[in-house]
Amino acid sequence: MDRLLQLFLSRFIRTGSVTFTTSSGYTFTCGDGSGENVAARFVTAAAERRFLIDPELAFGEIYTDGLFVMERGSIADLLAIALAQPFDMPRWVKLRDGLRYLARGWQQFNSLRRSKTNIERHYDLDGRMYALFLDADRQYSCGYFEHPDATLDDAQLAKKRHLAAKLLLRPGQRVLDIGCGWGGLGLYVAEMTGASVTGVTLSQEQLHVATARAGEKGLSGKAQFLLEDYRAIPGPFERIVSVGMLEHVGAKYYDTYFKRCAELLTDDGVALIHAIGRPEPPGITNPWVAKYIFPGGYIPALSEVLPAIERNGLLVNDIEILRMHYAETLKAWRERFLARREEAALLYDERFVRMWEFYLASSEMSFRKQNMMVFQIQLSKRQGVVPITRDYIGHEERRLRRLEASRGPRLQLAGE
Repeated sequence: MDRLLQLFLSRFIRTGSVTFTTSSGYTFTCGDGSGENVAARFVTAAAERRFLIDPELAFGEIYTDGLFVMERGSIADLLAIALAQPFDMPRWVKLRDGLRYLARGWQQFNSLRRSKTNIERHYDLDGRMYALFLDADRQYSCGYFEHPDATLDDAQLAKKRHLAAKLLLRPGQRVLDIGCGWGGLGLYVAEMTGASVTGVTLSQEQLHVATARAGEKGLSGKAQFLLEDYRAIPGPFERIVSVGMLEHVGAKYYDTYFKRCAELLTDDGVALIHAIGRPEPPGITNPWVAKYIFPGGYIPALSEVLPAIERNGLLVNDIEILRMHYAETLKAWRERFLARREEAALLYDERFVRMWEFYLASSEMSFRKQNMMVFQIQLSKRQGVVPITRDYIGHEERRLRRLEASRGPRLQLAGE
């Protein structure tokens, strides 16, 4: 087993420096010796077998279960090395991935009932847990880092401002926020632009917080939040915005999603879709992520999204690719989470802490090392709805920034 593990890991890790210790005490180092050495230990022979048979699933599992232990450096340091490797997986791993690709339709079978169950598993965790690492407005999506020294709160406010600018919002317009989270974007839009916002979520926890915040801000007449699926909400709306929701739709439902957007959007309306994207052809969700973090989730390729947009009568006005912004967002989340890991362990347990540390670290390194990105696609139903140059975005952002300054303190979570 020791030699087989060494052969596999030595073929995999060609750059960097990682020292492994097996459960029997055998030690070997992989890589070219560059960079700081990272060291880790397999605790049991069973963990080693699981890793060799199915590394994509087992790596996260054995770390979560405490069967793979970091002895020098962090799991983020190891993942930074591992995800930077130009490695061709063995045939047995490729075969398993091929079978997972064939089964991805079932993994992404997001019916009305199953979608609600999947969302509840991730977003209806104890609300105090998300407060440990998110910004004050509880934005659980990619921030927009306008300058290198921007804080997490700066970046999340800039993201809301950037989205609002692209939506070309006016007082009294009806806005649908698909996947509204804890209400931060909807409340920002209502307060800063005078638009009327309807936010939909499938999470009871998010609905409770968003509704409470609207009441505290005196915005209940301008921002309402509903426990509803986007497929069931009535329209029409002059504006539609969706942030971090497309990743929960599933590839087989893209036509349903964009058809519904087209049905809900007025003829002179604007829609803006903000989502994580893969910089490669269609694939599968990492099996560990699909099992433990985002059941039913899938990160789309643009080659899957754009045809569905075209088939459903929507025009693409603008596509912006946000590079590295999510890596910086996830780094901030990971550092804030680990700084308060004892509190997270009290809410759940140490296993939960390791699982979320692995999730945040692997997500960060997939953006930092494997070129994952975020796209923002601006849509309409006809030409001439938005200006023909992008200058308006900067002009509107400056106007909103001045308005933010005149409104005083930031939006806060209910109970803060």
